[in-house]
Amino acid sequence: MDIDSDAGAPAAGTDPCIENLLAKIRACTACAAHLPLGPRPVVRASPTARVLIVGQAPGTRVHDTGIPWNDPSGDRLRAWMGVDRATFYDERRFAIVPMGFCYPGRAASGDMPPRPECAPLWHGRLLARMPELRLVLLAGSYAHRWYLGGHRKGSLTETVRAFRSMPERFVPLPHPSGRNNGWFKRHPWFDEELVPELRRKLASALPELASAREPRPDGS
Repeated sequence: MDIDSDAGAPAAGTDPCIENLLAKIRACTACAAHLPLGPRPVVRASPTARVLIVGQAPGTRVHDTGIPWNDPSGDRLRAWMGVDRATFYDERRFAIVPMGFCYPGRAASGDMPPRPECAPLWHGRLLARMPELRLVLLAGSYAHRWYLGGHRKGSLTETVRAFRSMPERFVPLPHPSGRNNGWFKRHPWFDEELVPELRRKLASALPELASAREPRPDGS
């Protein structure tokens, strides 16, 4: 999906208020029959958000707390970004919209894939109500597939490795799950090359954060 397209935009006469749309999302039961813990959509969005984070789907801890990325995967993602929890959860700056909004259940290895209903139902309408977006972080192959289209390569590794050739607003990332520790060991270029570029793009999208990290004249 092209972030600049009008795909999924609200039809004429619908309420453009993002709070109303979020209320509808949080009341959604479209795939309730397939959710072992029942529906509890976890999503954050604001009309002033400049950075969008698209992951996979909540795990059990996120389902229990209702706080996205409230787990070791989130700790690793924040470390890549160079931001603390308070900054990360500032909805004025960051929107968090996973591919699947609810915990999908367990598979033989890890969690089930994100439910396929969420993205076509809600992503376009949410993006249409976030006009200030400057940067989209795509964590994992499901997000790559939905947002990158023909820019996606033959594998997750190839897609992430090609980060410099992606459309300017997009940064493809592997999922920061501990299950991918082996991947990170095999691909040191991720920390050496992509993480600095990710932080550069974040500083461009949110220059006030970069300014806050700069040393003061007194050295503090």
